Amino acid sequence: MTDLLTIGETMVSLRTPRAMRLGGDAHLSIAGSETNVAIGLARLGHTAAWLGAVGNDEPGRLIERTLRAEAVDTSWMRFSDTDFTGFIAFDQPSHDITRVSYHRRGSAGSTLTPAECITALEAVRPRFLHVTGITPALCETTRAATLAVVQAAAESGVQVSLDVNYRARLWSRKEATALRELLPHVHTVFASDDELDLLTTAEDPITDLLRTATEVVVTAGSKGAWSHSSSGTLHSAALPVTVVDSIGAGDAFVSGYLSATLDDLPPEDCLTRATTSGAFCVTALGDWESLPTRQDLTLLTHAQGTALR
Repeated sequence: MTDLLTIGETMVSLRTPRAMRLGGDAHLSIAGSETNVAIGLARLGHTAAWLGAVGNDEPGRLIERTLRAEAVDTSWMRFSDTDFTGFIAFDQPSHDITRVSYHRRGSAGSTLTPAECITALEAVRPRFLHVTGITPALCETTRAATLAVVQAAAESGVQVSLDVNYRARLWSRKEATALRELLPHVHTVFASDDELDLLTTAEDPITDLLRTATEVVVTAGSKGAWSHSSSGTLHSAALPVTVVDSIGAGDAFVSGYLSATLDDLPPEDCLTRATTSGAFCVTALGDWESLPTRQDLTLLTHAQGTALR
């Protein structure tokens, strides 16, 4: 049995260390919230599979090669002869501001169907299915696919985790309330403190969400994170590290939390591993490149600037 199956769009990424209009060198890699989580879990010693569609082109082959190199099962990825692989561009007009532009409308990733998602779920038989609010925001087809696979997973006893991951470039906050249709089937909800209103209009959103979810994990950047369940609320402070690039930190957090959950650790240890993974991610450029291995997890207990000889 595979520990995790996740579905979604992965794109080729281009990064420049300055405003892109100025030209110069660019770093080529891949980016996708769901594959970031899969890579994070694989590095922490778990088995992870990803289902997504890419173009039958060189960018698509780069995604396949990168995921395979990171020990993510790509058996269920699909290559399209008619649709292209999307890409995402990151540039930095200021040293502490990252600007993102998408080139994904009509991409292969937006053609995922309910049938192929359910087929992969039945074949992989994962312990966890992880989805995000990005995939249903792409188009009606991927929204239907997300709902269908989440329903099927819950019915078959697979625990479902949902990371809200709101993207204003993809849909409005009003449109994003469509994520509420997933909630009856979700075991673990991940959301930032400014995303809770997308999931419920209740005055006490946590209590309302816990009517169906087993746990609700809320992140608040430098303020740390909170885990809410019927057993109560726990808080973990953010680790004091130098932030180089915050892109991908939420996915790193999720991968750490799910890793500890798969290891059957208590809730406080799940939060600790999650915040540690998130701290690793923000200390370097890239969505996933600095995600920790299991052996790395204790490194941040050393003072910054330490040389391990």
